[in-house]
Parts: sequence; structure tokens; C-alpha cells
Amino acid sequence: MMITEIEKEAARFCIEHACSHGAEQARISLSKSVMDTIATLDGEIDKVTHNADCSIYMYLFADGRYGTFSTNKLDKDSLAVFISNALEMVRTLGPDECWKLPAKERLATDARDGNELGLYDPAYLSLTTDERLGFARSMDLDPSLLKGEDHEVICVESEWSDSIDDNYLIDSQGFEGRQTETSFSVFSEVTVQDKEGHKYSGYWWDASSRLVGCEASSCSRKALEKAISQIGPEEMPSGHYTMITDPSVSSRLVSPILNALNASSIQQKVSFLEDSLERRLFPEGLTLMDLARTPGRPGSRLFDTEGVATTDSAIISDGVVKEYFVNTYMAAKMGIAPTVEDISRPCLLPYLKDENLKLAENDINLADIMAICHDGIVVTGFNGGNCNSVTGDFSFGVEGFAFKDGKRLHPIKGMLITGNILELWNHLIAAGTDARSCSRWQIPSLAFGNVSFSA
Repeated sequence: MMITEIEKEAARFCIEHACSHGAEQARISLSKSVMDTIATLDGEIDKVTHNADCSIYMYLFADGRYGTFSTNKLDKDSLAVFISNALEMVRTLGPDECWKLPAKERLATDARDGNELGLYDPAYLSLTTDERLGFARSMDLDPSLLKGEDHEVICVESEWSDSIDDNYLIDSQGFEGRQTETSFSVFSEVTVQDKEGHKYSGYWWDASSRLVGCEASSCSRKALEKAISQIGPEEMPSGHYTMITDPSVSSRLVSPILNALNASSIQQKVSFLEDSLERRLFPEGLTLMDLARTPGRPGSRLFDTEGVATTDSAIISDGVVKEYFVNTYMAAKMGIAPTVEDISRPCLLPYLKDENLKLAENDINLADIMAICHDGIVVTGFNGGNCNSVTGDFSFGVEGFAFKDGKRLHPIKGMLITGNILELWNHLIAAGTDARSCSRWQIPSLAFGNVSFSA
């Protein structure tokens, strides 16, 4: 299941054959993955899957032109024919001198064995079908939880999944990089029915690159708690409220910012953060990091898909935009310095607008932020909607609950939030320290003032 020396030799052959048949430059990505999944429905096995894939992706630069191709045939005779045909196709494309490999000095040099970041768990290799089934079964709800005073469980869907991904990247400049990663994950969705026959669903998930780090036994119980928490929703009048977002959904309000910082969006004039470098567009004290090289954490990597070395860097520092995501092509197209193609592991640092409240010595979670904000609405889910990439104007359907004096009141229903992403973030009150460790997106509970809610 791991990439073998023979398969690595096939990748090297692709470079040699492409360059000897007219390619000025070439990059080859060899990807190998295996995934096993066991899904249950109401305590019975519903689906068992085993997926395996091994593919070579080719990035060919010839005569000022560029093309990408892939195949899963790794014998040299098949590869030779495939590459020759691919080069013929590249030469039919329109020329664009901006297509080229990254400068050699920008490439990573420290990703040789694939496990430098500790994302591979050897326990994966000895995992048996019976053990996988045991993990899936551990998510079954205790019979005593299937019926309560105000609800009855009508459906429990659970899934155990484990996988290994091995990626080997080389190019014609001599770059060689590898990343090997295991993943173990659980997911559960529970649907309940109240006394009036209304149905509510809640879900929960957990994941880890280490087998011992994935908590399966409590997954369905937490999903049940989320479903029960929605029973008895009440309508609230339209108006402006303090809004807190649960850490499981807070990334929904960060992703428009990261999308807008992508060079391709800026070059195409579809970014509300055009010309934002070195400008303070966010609250003073707000910092968003890319912690790309954190050992053992989801999303960490030593190089991007071009082979460019990642760094731990500030994307927004003290409210000032510090970095765009600029790959080699966009750098040449726009005449600006290249960075990395995309963020690896976004991490929003703790923040409090009120300087009299300190975070330095204590963690702060959703309940703490509710106490700070006193009254408002906690959003636990987003139901559709969109953000305009040009203006930053957004409209999202939300679900959650109202709170008063820092205490939960009742669930809400049928509400919409509208506004502008930049204006929203400039009304930030707090960012906690409770981001979920199982997620690549390290975005904690967030609190915003003066948010427009429509019933």
C-alpha cells in the first residue's frame, strides 16, 4: 500500500522520457491511496467499501506551452507512449510563457522519507477488519438513550473510515519530496422526533492521523445531543444581534477571506481584497496564521503541489494583510513575488476587543464567550447561502439558539444573516481558544457585534 521503489522509478522515467522528447521542464506527482469504510444504519451494517488508487500526474512544459495529464498505467512501455501523445497535445495549445517550474531555491529540501511531520501511524498496517467493525459498532447508541421524555430516536447513521495517502513529487530540476499520511475518522448523524412528530437531525465527527487519537465511542451520543438541542425552536424578530459561532462552523466566515487572498481571484478582478497588502483592513490585534509545519496536525505539509517549501507565516498580522497566495504562474502573470499556492493550516489566534479581558493565562470556550457577550444568538450551523467574491456581501441561512445573561434560552428557526465580510470582521468581539484539534481549520468560537438577522 506504500509507494515502492519500482513505482518511484516509474516516476523518474517519466521525467527522463518527457525531457528527452522535447519537454523543457516536467513535474511528476505519484499518488497512492487506500481507504476502508464501514457504515452502519440503526445498528446494522449498511455498507462496507475498500478503495485503492495509484496514479501518476504529469505537468509538462514544452515550446512555451503547458498541459496536465494522468494515467494509472505505470509500466514503462505504456508510459512512453502516453507521454509522447501528451507532448503532441501540449504543442497544439496556445503559448503562454508564464508557465514554468518554480525557482529551484524555493523548493523544499526536507521532505525525503514522507513522515517528517509525524502524520503516518504504523498502527494502520496491522488494523484488521474485525477491529474496524468494532470501532463502527462502538458508535451504536445505548438503548437507554433511544427514547426520552420529549423525543424518540428514529434513525442513527454512523461511519468508520481509515485511509493512507502516500504522495511522491519530483521535477526536472532535481526536486524530490514525499508526504505519507494516515487518517482515522468517525461520523454520526442522529435523527429524532418530538411529541408532535417534528424531526431534527444532529451530527458529530472526529478524526486523527493517529489511531489512538480518534474518539469513536462518544460520536453518536454527541450527535444525539445536537439533535435534541434543536427541539422546540422559537421565532425571533428581525434585528441586529450579537452573534457567536460554534467552533465547528466558524470556518464558514473565514473561507471568503482566504478565497479573496488567492492571486487568481485578484488577477481576475473577483476579489474584495484586491490591493489589500500591508493595509489594516481587520481589527487591530487580529492575527490569522498559516501553521503549515505543525507536527502531527491535519493540514500540515512541508511543500505545496509545486514543491515549494511551506513556512509558518502570518496571513493577517495585527489586522494588516501580509500575504497573498501566489503560485509560480500567477506570479509571472501579475509581475509580483510568488509565495505558496494556498493556505495549509489556517489558525486564528485568540482575540478580545476589550483590553480589560485577558486570555494570556486561560483558555476561553463558547460558554466563556457567551458570558462575555451576555445576550445574542449562537450559530451552530449554516444552511446554504453565499458570499459575493467581488464585494464581500454575504447572505447565509443559520440555525442555532438564543441566549440571555450568558445562558441558553431556546433554539431558533428560519433566520438569515446578511452583511459584508469586512464589516462583519471589524465588529469582532472575541475569538476563543477552542478550535477543534481534529480539523485542518483551526478556527475557534467567534463573537461579532451588530449582526443583521432576518426572520
